[in-house]
Amino acid sequence: MKRRNFIQNTALMGAALLYNPSDIFAYNADFPIVRPALAERKFSSKAVEAAIKAFKAGVADKEQAWLFENCFPNTLDTTVFHSNVNGRPDTYVITGDIDAMWLRDSCAQVWPYLPFVHDDQKLATLIAGVINRQAQLIIRDPYANAFFKDGNTESEWKSDMTEMRPGVHERKWEIDSLCYAIRLAHAYWVKTKDKKPFDAEWERSIRLILQTFKEQQRKTDRGPYHFQRETAKPTDTLPMEGFGFPVKPTGMICSMFRPSDDATIFPYLIPSNFFAVVSLKQAAEMVTALRNDAELAKSLLTLADEVQAGLDKYAKYQHPEFGEIYAFEVDGMGNRYLMDDANVPSLLALPYLDAMPVSDPVYQNTRRFCLSDSNPFYYKGGKFEGIGGPHVGKDQMIWPLSIIARGLTSTDPQEIKHCLQMLKASHAGTGFMHESFLKDDPAKFTRSWFAWANTIYGELLWKVFKENPSLLKS
Repeated sequence: MKRRNFIQNTALMGAALLYNPSDIFAYNADFPIVRPALAERKFSSKAVEAAIKAFKAGVADKEQAWLFENCFPNTLDTTVFHSNVNGRPDTYVITGDIDAMWLRDSCAQVWPYLPFVHDDQKLATLIAGVINRQAQLIIRDPYANAFFKDGNTESEWKSDMTEMRPGVHERKWEIDSLCYAIRLAHAYWVKTKDKKPFDAEWERSIRLILQTFKEQQRKTDRGPYHFQRETAKPTDTLPMEGFGFPVKPTGMICSMFRPSDDATIFPYLIPSNFFAVVSLKQAAEMVTALRNDAELAKSLLTLADEVQAGLDKYAKYQHPEFGEIYAFEVDGMGNRYLMDDANVPSLLALPYLDAMPVSDPVYQNTRRFCLSDSNPFYYKGGKFEGIGGPHVGKDQMIWPLSIIARGLTSTDPQEIKHCLQMLKASHAGTGFMHESFLKDDPAKFTRSWFAWANTIYGELLWKVFKENPSLLKS
């Protein structure tokens, strides 16, 4: 099904029916049981269950505890399909209400579980399976953003005017898809020291990532990728015969779509290029240590330097109100788009991706811009404020992802508490986060089952619980 079609107005009883029909009467009026019963869960982690128990015991706010119990394990409960294929772990991860595996979403969904792998070998193996499958998917098509479990499945988007291959759900070229795969692999390796996923197949995927990034620097031509779709939504297709608007070569990498799966206007998407610099350096570190390939590492670092030089020259803009800030998109010819989108990578979330410290003065100026009405996709209602984007249409829909990113990148306890209060008030009785909600009415939301939002919300709650639990008081 189409991502944007999952618009739900789920009532309290409806949520309970959706997630656990057998327990429809086993709840009190305030906090219904909406988590799947143990026998219905896709995967169970003893370490994650221990974290839930600790959170519930240590947080007096029962609603926050209920939300953590529902949201943090949601990826494991409902979206992972783990097995062994040819003696290796393999994990297919759907986004929730769409039966397809996005490279970005699947990484982001399991990322918050990495701190727990030392206490749960099964959980570590599950994440190794995600890394293995992602390498296979990148080899299948490094330009695709989402894939099916079955490599022969035909997509509803088979008529898209691009090189659609069997097993590809959608072929929107997004830099962050490949960056996320590196991010997860690097963090897993650092935490576990497990070398098994990083074999010749994984190295082949890294070489394809490097090749794809270099093709999309567009130094001499437009590269092999093009994409068009017959649609009434201009954000779902690309102009100029499917190659997007022209750019001047800068060393940066063109991304034809954003992390929202919406088309870029100016193809140098700044948050994703910052993410690429981090990822290329991580990949270089790994191929040196794990594959003993100094030549490949050098190529990765050379590209990282080229992208960084392009960012240094073209990414900044002197704003009349906020001072020097980062633009969202540029074309290398002096044109720029000043905005931010809710999906990660975003300008707001750059420190979360280790692209820069929170204290960076240009980032701080940019942060103030993103959280102001100078950002065309910043919305503020009576109780809620946050960033949305064009993906869900013209209504002023705030994405919980943006509020979560704000909380994860804040050093101000009062700002973090404000984010927690907004998120707690946004679930509309369902016990879960959503893709977006109307700025003055959280009962009007999109996607009742969006695992990334649930799990990263749990990541924020756990971070606050460990670092400043007093903020979780009701």
